[in-house]
Amino acid sequence: MKKAGLIICLLILLLIGCKSKTVSRDTEDLKIKKVSGAEVNANQQRKAYDLGKRVLETCNTSKFKPFNETEVTKSVMENTTEERLTKTCQRFRQYYGSFIDLKLDGVYKTKHEVIYRYHAFYSKKVANKELRIFVNEDNLISAIKSMDWDEKFDAKLADQ
Repeated sequence: MKKAGLIICLLILLLIGCKSKTVSRDTEDLKIKKVSGAEVNANQQRKAYDLGKRVLETCNTSKFKPFNETEVTKSVMENTTEERLTKTCQRFRQYYGSFIDLKLDGVYKTKHEVIYRYHAFYSKKVANKELRIFVNEDNLISAIKSMDWDEKFDAKLADQ
């Protein structure tokens, strides 16, 4: 009986110790608003387009020009390796065909970054992909994400 009581006490202590912490975030950090064309930084937009296109054209040419520290953050540089791109490109070429171009669909702003949303076009008509380029306050690409295209911008997918 004493052992059962001891085990129950230990389980209760374990559950209390594992209680998840609540993280308080400023609601401004979570707000995403669409930016009008007049508010968009043309140089930043060109940079986002060029780097996004550079990544996707790697699938056509099998040659990737590595990023440098003036273009992307360290984490993007570390995660965008030739090996990872080759693996992704094999899958993309099989399902979607050759990459053609990107079309800007919208620019969105959070408190700390700008999100460029592009519709990616491929040679196979079944391809309906989206490329999101995230640019931080230092004007560096902080994330590049590819996903299935949805006509409606899903803000929940913006910070995943």
